[in-house]
Amino acid sequence: MTPAVAPAEPDAPAEPDASAEPVVVRPRRRGRTALLIACAAVLGVVAGTCTGYLIQADRKPTTLPSLSQPTLGRAKGDAPEPLSAAQDRQVKVDGDLRKLLVKKPAGAKDAPWLSSDGWMDLAEYAASYEKPGTMFGNLVSDEFRRAAVTGWTVGNHQTTEIYLVQYRQQQSLEAADSSDNGQYWAAKKAGTDSWPVPGTGSGMVYVHTRPETKVGYMPVYGAEAHAYRGDVALEIWMYDTRPIPKAKIMDLAKRQMERL
Repeated sequence: MTPAVAPAEPDAPAEPDASAEPVVVRPRRRGRTALLIACAAVLGVVAGTCTGYLIQADRKPTTLPSLSQPTLGRAKGDAPEPLSAAQDRQVKVDGDLRKLLVKKPAGAKDAPWLSSDGWMDLAEYAASYEKPGTMFGNLVSDEFRRAAVTGWTVGNHQTTEIYLVQYRQQQSLEAADSSDNGQYWAAKKAGTDSWPVPGTGSGMVYVHTRPETKVGYMPVYGAEAHAYRGDVALEIWMYDTRPIPKAKIMDLAKRQMERL
């Protein structure tokens, strides 16, 4: 699988109107590269294994311990009660995933470029990447199940988007891979600071201190968060014409992960 990252860019006018207020363009996400990294790791393991066999061939055989082991007794007492629906996390994430998304803050407006019903199908989600066709095939092989999304705008230039992307995970742990991929690309951007999200294991937030620039458009600062829990990967994308504080995206990432 290969790294995840930012929402679809709206159609831009051929020539910006000089008399109008400058437009903010949200960057598209980068494609995935983790598969290439994994292949390199596998080749390294194979080379190491071959070296190990050559070394071991010159050593004397080691006496192995007996295969017989003492019989373990069965635990006494009643079997534990099954978890209730309220306690079973899998019941929660198999329900309406949209209900687990954080609510938009007071005074914010819904992001008009996102799905109005809060769902994104495979094609819509793939379209938010730089190479939608390639991503579509990757997501099929990665066992993409569904994605719930919410987003809002504050003022004229501040936008926030949150994605909960769920995978079937019958063949591999794709939610973890997706989070790793997003973190890989986030960390590669120049001028990026990062911090772990408490209580998430490997979750991270990233604040990009250098804006993305495009002729005719306002410079855009970004911040993002990537984490996962079980079969659900979390992506948060924030954009503004001013630098985004660490506390802002960290608070949002912690509150969203607490709901999963």
